[in-house]
Amino acid sequence: MSKSFEAVIIGGGHNGLVCSYYLARKGLKTLVLERSAVVGGAAITEEFHPGFRNSVASYTVSLLNPKVIKDMGLKQHGLEIVLRKVDNFLPLGDDYMLSGRGGLTLSEIARHSKKDAEAYPRYEKALSDIVDCIRKFLLVAPPNAGGGLADVLSLIRSANIMRKTSLATQRNLLDFFTKSAGEILEQYFESDAVKALYGFDAIVGHFASPYEPGTAYVLLHHVFGEVNGVNGAWGHAIGGMGAITRAMQRACEEAGVEIRTETSVEEILTVDGKAVGVKTAEGEITAKIVSASVHPKVLYQHLVDPGVLATDFKTRIDNYKSHSGTFRMNVALDKLPEFTSRTNAKGADHLTAGIIIAPSLAYMDKAWTTAHARGWSDQPIVEMLIPSTLDTTLAPEGKHVASLFCQQFNYDLPKGMSWESERFKVADQIINTVNKHAPGFSNAVVGRQVLSPLDIEQKLGLVRGDIFHGRMSLDQLFSARPVLGHGSYRAPIKGLYMCGSGTHPGGGVTGVPGHNAAHIILKDRKKFR
Repeated sequence: MSKSFEAVIIGGGHNGLVCSYYLARKGLKTLVLERSAVVGGAAITEEFHPGFRNSVASYTVSLLNPKVIKDMGLKQHGLEIVLRKVDNFLPLGDDYMLSGRGGLTLSEIARHSKKDAEAYPRYEKALSDIVDCIRKFLLVAPPNAGGGLADVLSLIRSANIMRKTSLATQRNLLDFFTKSAGEILEQYFESDAVKALYGFDAIVGHFASPYEPGTAYVLLHHVFGEVNGVNGAWGHAIGGMGAITRAMQRACEEAGVEIRTETSVEEILTVDGKAVGVKTAEGEITAKIVSASVHPKVLYQHLVDPGVLATDFKTRIDNYKSHSGTFRMNVALDKLPEFTSRTNAKGADHLTAGIIIAPSLAYMDKAWTTAHARGWSDQPIVEMLIPSTLDTTLAPEGKHVASLFCQQFNYDLPKGMSWESERFKVADQIINTVNKHAPGFSNAVVGRQVLSPLDIEQKLGLVRGDIFHGRMSLDQLFSARPVLGHGSYRAPIKGLYMCGSGTHPGGGVTGVPGHNAAHIILKDRKKFR
């Protein structure tokens, strides 16, 4: 095996694969090193019960950038994404709330509140205008604070985008970046169900109350995606999220990338303040460029010699906030659940939706408050997807799999408690929570996979179980992600770059950090050749 490359990528998650693809496409001899037996990071599919497969961590598609899909030829490499027939379904005791295309959302809102139905077009217009503005910043590196001429020019380009944006949109943008989701939603809507429909996105992967300032941006982060050209839609990758990274792997290998699995990087080698390669258990590998898709704390606290980092930078990395409050489960089902609120429904399209058990902002707030004090709530927030309603490859005929994405579970448990001892008790409580809305659900469960915040950290390398590689708060976004002065994918060590979700634009299966980092690497390489 070769021990010399032009570029070495640490981590074979989706962003690492995307970065490697763009480098190899430009002719760089590129190596990806992945500690696990398969590439994919948090976007993998596993058999968790005999005959039943599902996505392990990330579980649904929307944010994967269409440019990345096109450039890598992911469809030609086998990726198929299908739309949900209904976007979301909120069980509300004897009632329910649905959202989707073709006027479904508006008609459902009107059923709950005529006033909210009148406000809905204004809310959608504000959201759409903000998202259109944000999309212009996605596929470019943020201007680097304290940088040179290139960063000044980037800042000017950013200013020009904002200058061309209407004053109303600028005001709305400021509101969404600084206010709470609760405050924003209460400006538009009166119905608890309507506010819950949109408020859920504000706490996905975010350990906070929906009334905490900054949560409105997290809501926004979850709506700038698209599926098959449909803006804001959510879909399912046939074969689970691992189908995305398997297609990426094929694209990378076709481009000439070498991928080595079950190979952990122990150290990034530096000489005179410059990255020159990596050290693994099998030996040293030299490289002119090293790009890391791992969490910033893993990179700077475990892989880099602390002696080459400035004290202030190390302090800021130490204080980089990570904690998404996520508990993740997969369950194997011998039959579909029947929700009491939909017993008279025609068909089962609502079972293709994101089934959200969080009927109000107050419910979400209480879940966070309780989890903050006691570890978790006895009324947890649960989003359940049943991808086998769209994808027959995941379960035996007539059987199903369900993803349970559960929010507001504290990584730090009270003294005397541990996730090793509590995980299955919590899993039972989550199942029982679904059972309240779909009696008999627990009896249909024939197998399960349980991942506490600690398990997510240990299995997937996500520090403190943070699915976004760091909190999505204003002080950790854009040029300040992960640290102001190093927001342009360049580490404070020459030749070392960051290409993971701990950089702009943050978490989710987007491929954007990998795309942007590769373009910065190629730009620097051209400049210094």
